[in-house]
Amino acid sequence: MSMRLQIWLIFLAPPVFLAALYLLGLSIPVPHLGRDYVVRVALPEAGDPVGLPTIHGPPDRSRPLVVIDPGHGGKDPGASVEGYREKDIALALAMALRDRLVADGGVRVALTREDDRFLVLDERPEIARRLDADLFVSIHADSAGEASGASGASIYTLSARASSEAAARFAERENEADRVNGVRIEGQDADVSAILVELSQRRVQEASAEFAGLIVREGEGELVFHPRPRRSAALAVLRAPDVPAVLYEAGFITNPEDARRLASPEARERFAGVMARAIRIYFARQAGT
Repeated sequence: MSMRLQIWLIFLAPPVFLAALYLLGLSIPVPHLGRDYVVRVALPEAGDPVGLPTIHGPPDRSRPLVVIDPGHGGKDPGASVEGYREKDIALALAMALRDRLVADGGVRVALTREDDRFLVLDERPEIARRLDADLFVSIHADSAGEASGASGASIYTLSARASSEAAARFAERENEADRVNGVRIEGQDADVSAILVELSQRRVQEASAEFAGLIVREGEGELVFHPRPRRSAALAVLRAPDVPAVLYEAGFITNPEDARRLASPEARERFAGVMARAIRIYFARQAGT
C-alpha cells in the first residue's frame, strides 16, 4: 500500500466510521461523569458600590474617624529582604494601631485592608473620602537598595514638588505600584495630578503638616527616626484633596537592624502608643479650632 493511500485512509476513516454509525442508528456512549459540574460565581448587581471596610470603635458618628492604610498587599509585596516583606510589616503595624485606638476609646478606626489583599493606589485615599474620614495614615517600610546603612522612620506629607531627589525617587517607586505582574493599571495623568495638588485645600495641607510634627514630637526617645524625618513628595496615596494625610515610613526594611525591630511585637506596641497619642492630640486640637 502506497504512503499516499495510507494518509488518505487516516483522514477518511473517522468520518466514514461515524457516517456508518449514523446510517445504522447507532451512537457512541459518552461518559456521564462531570457533565453536570457547574461553577457558579455570584456577581454584584450592576452599579452597586464597592464595599467599604468595617469601622471599629464607638458607634457615635460624631467621633473622629481615622483610616489606616497598610501599604501594598496581595500581588504587591512591596520591599522584600531576607524573609521580611513590607506588606506584612505594614499590616501588623496598622492592626496594632487599630487595637490601641479602639482599646483607648473615643476614636473610630477603619483599615483599608485587614488581610493580604491588593488595592489599587487610587482606591486607598478614595476609601477615606467615602467614609468621610478626618485623618488618613498610610503605613509603609522604606527600601534603600544597596545602601543598607540607611535607618529610621520618616513621615511624608503631600507636595507638588518633591522635597529632595530621594523623595522624588521614592514617589516614582511608590506610584509604580499600579503596575503588577506586568499588567498596567491606569493611573492619573501628570497634568491631572498637578491640578489635584494645586486644588488641595490649604487648610488640609497645613493639618497634615501639623500631624506629622506631632508624630515626631511624641515619638522622640521612643521611636528611631531618620536624621531628616519630615519629608514631602508627590505621592498618589496622599492625593485626597479633602482629607489630611501622612505616609509613615516605619524604617528601612533593607537595614537588618531596622527590619528585625519592625517585625518585633515590642516595636509594634511602641509605634501604636506613639501614633495613638499623636492622633488624639491632633483631634483635640482640631476640635478646639
